[in-house]
Amino acid sequence: MSNGFLPISKADMEEQGIEQLDFVYVTGDAYVDHPSFGHAIISRILQSHGYTVGIIAQPDWKDDKSISILGAPRLGFLVTAGNMDSMVNHYSVSKKRRQKDSFTPGGEMGKRPDYATVVYCNLIRHTYKTTPIIIGGIEASLRRMAHYDYWSNKVKRSILLDSGADLISYGMGERSIVEIADALASGMDVKDITFIDGTVFKTKDRDIIYDAIELPDYDEIKADKKTFAKSFYTQYCNTDPFSGKRLFEPYGGKTLVVQNPPQKPLSQDEMDEVYALPYMRTYHPVYEAAGGIPAISEVKFSLISNRGCFGGCNFCALTFHQGRIIQTRSHESIIDEAKLITQDKDFKGYIHDVGGPTANFRAPACKKQLTKGACPTKQCLFPQPCKNLIVDHSDYIELLRKLRTLPKVKKVFIRSGIRFDYLIYDKDKTFLRELCEYHVSGQLKVAPEHISNEVLNKLGKPSVEVYNKFVKAYKDMNKKIGKEQYLVPYLMSSHPGSTLKEAIELAEYLRDLGYMPEQVQDFYPTPSTISTCMYYTGLDPATLKPVYVTTNPHEKAMQRALIQYRNPKNYDLVHEALVKAGRTDLIGFDKKCLIRPRNINHATGHKGKSKSSSGYAAAQNNNKTDKSVRNNKKKTIRNVHKKKR
Repeated sequence: MSNGFLPISKADMEEQGIEQLDFVYVTGDAYVDHPSFGHAIISRILQSHGYTVGIIAQPDWKDDKSISILGAPRLGFLVTAGNMDSMVNHYSVSKKRRQKDSFTPGGEMGKRPDYATVVYCNLIRHTYKTTPIIIGGIEASLRRMAHYDYWSNKVKRSILLDSGADLISYGMGERSIVEIADALASGMDVKDITFIDGTVFKTKDRDIIYDAIELPDYDEIKADKKTFAKSFYTQYCNTDPFSGKRLFEPYGGKTLVVQNPPQKPLSQDEMDEVYALPYMRTYHPVYEAAGGIPAISEVKFSLISNRGCFGGCNFCALTFHQGRIIQTRSHESIIDEAKLITQDKDFKGYIHDVGGPTANFRAPACKKQLTKGACPTKQCLFPQPCKNLIVDHSDYIELLRKLRTLPKVKKVFIRSGIRFDYLIYDKDKTFLRELCEYHVSGQLKVAPEHISNEVLNKLGKPSVEVYNKFVKAYKDMNKKIGKEQYLVPYLMSSHPGSTLKEAIELAEYLRDLGYMPEQVQDFYPTPSTISTCMYYTGLDPATLKPVYVTTNPHEKAMQRALIQYRNPKNYDLVHEALVKAGRTDLIGFDKKCLIRPRNINHATGHKGKSKSSSGYAAAQNNNKTDKSVRNNKKKTIRNVHKKKR
């Protein structure tokens, strides 16, 4: 190959001596040949098994010709929306259009359509009526059965039906895509490929479905939220590759969408093989003129150590996509890649991350998971750590030590999530010490998400007492080693279970901590999570008990404002929330108050009404006397604005 990349044009095919490609891969992302991009892994896996693959990245979905630039593939089209669900890529939780797409040349927005998988498949079908289409990636994986779609506020059918594709390869897909390719290459009709783990197919013949659980008909779950919740929980309890059953979902009693059990986890040798494939490790040079692909900067000098997560947070889709069983690469594989990136001309000595969905998970949660799987209805860490949980950081410590000693490496950071509860359950404090000493750059980001145990219960997160224990341990360790380092907690507003009462509880916690987060994430109902099921149905799918859910934009704004109650722009929303919740005791001059009253008491000599900013200024000076506040009012306001700037 002339430049090492897969062909993106007929000219590339000719240069590489390819008359007809086996597969044409259509992706909503720009072509980046790096193992952090799904299309790169799948195409290189196929190539390693002797198949030729060409890439059509971000085709013009308004032009049928854009899908034909590589000609008809011999075996089929592969289609993905990209590394993100196209709707999450396009819209914030408030459904406002985002300004930047990091997976597009120059970060330009608008180079892929909404619901990209469906649109691309329909585009292909206009021209190629019978060519097999296999869809995959996060968008197809999480929409593989009927699902609640937040952006349209509807229960949508399986993406297999709306797209007109023949198969879904769900999950990570390395094994299933090779089995699909081999079946097609043997001459098998795509409609007969019904037996591969990690796939979803459609049929009208019930007789070919065996050892399966029948889900409610689509019309039933669309009509009744309780039925939806039951169906979802059945799916959730069958996401494990060892214990999961085959599922099928009827549509009008005729068409049946059948989900085969998930593919088995990769062995360490198989993981090593995936990451040893001949990636170019950057974006295709055709994008250079547009400024390159911004997303590469986040991963170029990072190392993927593992996949899967047994944390099981309710708002996370990993259970449905990567699964709960940890799969790891060997030290040798990771170190070889580290040596490779140190040779890059742009490498400055800093490895940005060594991790995965959860950085400090380097082994399955317990010994039985690799033979019997994860427990279908129990969590490893929630609400209490399982008695079978193995807490051990020794392998991760050893790996990090090896990386730190490599030539040209100045610092090894850990930026993907640290599971702080798992860390605190480790009686050996070696990892905590080395984390603070070598792998934190002044501040460590952690994700308690909330501090109300009522909300944490709905999040599937440990109690606030566990977080507080970690905060103390982190502070004590930094003091012990003589470093001044801080924690930056990620917090979420408006998650199911959170009323104004719990939002105020969080604000009081932050007040006592003396901390105001710069960023707050409103809960985002993405497909195939327990939290999204709660959001849509108002029910906990595990118990079918009611859950409080706020869908009102104004209340959501109040909950968010309470977390950032010190911001003058939030004064009105915070005031309204406190009044509505009957917590006017938090409006006043006491140091425990969140905000100062806006209407000044004339009996004390104060004048008229203050502005939001003066309410804020007074709150920041609540230990001063009323007289000094009045006399220095203008000066205080100036200081506040100067400080904010």
